[in-house]
Amino acid sequence: QLQLVESGGGLVQPGGSLRLSCAASGFTLDYYAIGWFRQAPGKEREGVSCISNNGGRSNYADSVKGRFTISRDNTKNTVYLQLNNLKPEDTGFYYCAARSYICSVYQGAYNYWGQGTQVTVSS
Repeated sequence: QLQLVESGGGLVQPGGSLRLSCAASGFTLDYYAIGWFRQAPGKEREGVSCISNNGGRSNYADSVKGRFTISRDNTKNTVYLQLNNLKPEDTGFYYCAARSYICSVYQGAYNYWGQGTQVTVSS
């Protein structure tokens, strides 16, 4: 069964850090780009970051540039999203999704989605 599982979310104070993980089972991530998306209450889901299948290319939403870092370890079949200097507006449910090889800005282009992990930034 092809599955993506996110972990690492939680409650953190403004300025704090979290590291999210996206682990794949049932398939190898070697051939897949992984995107991270988030959805805040009452808002549409938005793209946060993406990394190509071999890690050669990555991109970030303007709102997280300089604070978030995406990386991957294909030997562990896992992609990470390091969240630093978190702000209350980063609160939301974070999802990872997979599509073949290269990133896309279109959420519909992603074939596999995880169930998400909650990130709450609050004092």
